[in-house]
Amino acid sequence: VQLVESGGGLVQAGGSLSLSCAVSGFRVSLNTMGWFRQAPGKEREFVAATGGNTYYADFVKGRFTISLDNAKNTVDLQMRMLEPDDTATYYCAAAGGRIGIKEYYSQTIRYGYWGQGIQVTVAS
Repeated sequence: VQLVESGGGLVQAGGSLSLSCAVSGFRVSLNTMGWFRQAPGKEREFVAATGGNTYYADFVKGRFTISLDNAKNTVDLQMRMLEPDDTATYYCAAAGGRIGIKEYYSQTIRYGYWGQGIQVTVAS
């Protein structure tokens, strides 16, 4: 099983960025897939997840969209109206199955597979 993120980089505040996570070893369509992020000195936090249902962290406020590309076997995160507080390392994660309880989607412990992370920097 391998998860590889791509698409990060530097963007100005108010701009947009798209992340993609290429998955090998299982089908994304059969899993709950999530995006998390971790800023320096902070804990890793939930951003979004999909697979059965779709959930977003409150701070997303309609700015981000998570989606699965079953043909490419990727999970993508489209981010717009980015803010400096969105600066972090973004991680793709897979649960290894479908998460069936709403409260579990945002918990890092429910995800058994992780990518190496990719940096997103939003300049003010």
